[in-house]
Amino acid sequence: MKAVHFGAGNIGRGFIGMLLYRAGYHTTFVDVNNQVIEAINKEQSYQVILADDQQRSEQISQISGINSLENPQAVIDAITEADIVTTAVGANILPLIAELIAQGLTKRLTINSQPLNIIACENMIGGSDLLKEKVFEFIKAEDQEKAKQQYGFPNAAVDRIVPNQTHDQLLTVSVEPYYEWVVDEQGLKGDRPVIEGITYVSDLTPFIERKLFTVNTGHAVAAYLGYYLGFDTIKDVMDSEHVLPLVKGALSETGSVLIKQYQFDAEAHQSYIDKIISRFQNPHISDQVTRVARGPLRKLGKQDRLVRPALLYFEKIGQEPVFLAKAIAAALSYDYEQDQEAKELQWSITENGMAKAFQLVAELEPNHPLINSAINQLIKLERLKAMTD
Repeated sequence: MKAVHFGAGNIGRGFIGMLLYRAGYHTTFVDVNNQVIEAINKEQSYQVILADDQQRSEQISQISGINSLENPQAVIDAITEADIVTTAVGANILPLIAELIAQGLTKRLTINSQPLNIIACENMIGGSDLLKEKVFEFIKAEDQEKAKQQYGFPNAAVDRIVPNQTHDQLLTVSVEPYYEWVVDEQGLKGDRPVIEGITYVSDLTPFIERKLFTVNTGHAVAAYLGYYLGFDTIKDVMDSEHVLPLVKGALSETGSVLIKQYQFDAEAHQSYIDKIISRFQNPHISDQVTRVARGPLRKLGKQDRLVRPALLYFEKIGQEPVFLAKAIAAALSYDYEQDQEAKELQWSITENGMAKAFQLVAELEPNHPLINSAINQLIKLERLKAMTD
């Protein structure tokens, strides 16, 4: 069996590539990083290390690589022969690979009638939907109906923490032991890909929002509060007696929303929260707060990890989301000079004031109560900072 995977970074190699190998696929990694591609073709294997006390490792083989800038035709040919196509390139890169995927799918229509599923394994809602939309912009009108019948773009929710790292061997990657890969079976064409580690579900939305409102929200809360209070790493934040209760409080609020919206079992969801907290406390995968906090404009978006659950808390629970508002206040204060979005955010605050800047980035009505909640929580944060200095 053959897989084509776009993105030979740490997530691609340490998560998706690892599961594809275990399922018996030969994986062709597609990337623009020539150093990585050359290493893949030279070494033809790499190590995945589980970041825990045991530091167990697994050798991943049956791999090859293509530099899509230097040899796009090879990518097109690989897609025509593939049994599955996956991506882990980042949400912003999906539109950039769409044309090449479309060329491969168009050629495949003429020589291979087998169904093919293209799964975007990105940290976003509706990644495969977005990829499909962009791909079909490059498929001729006369081919589109046949392509829709033959190609599936099932959405997926993925979760595995892969921290920044360096190793003696370029391709070696460390990952946390925990992972989750959930795929919407309703978007599939043909038979389900048999890959141990994928959970197929008929409704992906609850799983996506559970992950977004727990893993992504919790990580963001820890990062922005940690930065505001002067911590360097997520592990340091999670060890703080001042910040840990705030992270737990935010996840209690998002948990209330999830339970109300999707009828999750309250006890089971609390166990899920506890598991996420323990992952953040893993000393083997601690990240810099500035890496986790990067991109505050995106993370303060109306549909993203802080504002969306806060808005739903007002709507579903009918109360003020105190802990989420506190995290939003910390995010609005994020001024890391090496983060372009942070610089743009602070410029907007200087020009418009914090309330107006927040209203604009989160696309809120001018009088929405979340704005006042965030401003009020900033005052309390200032007091907390004075206590911890």
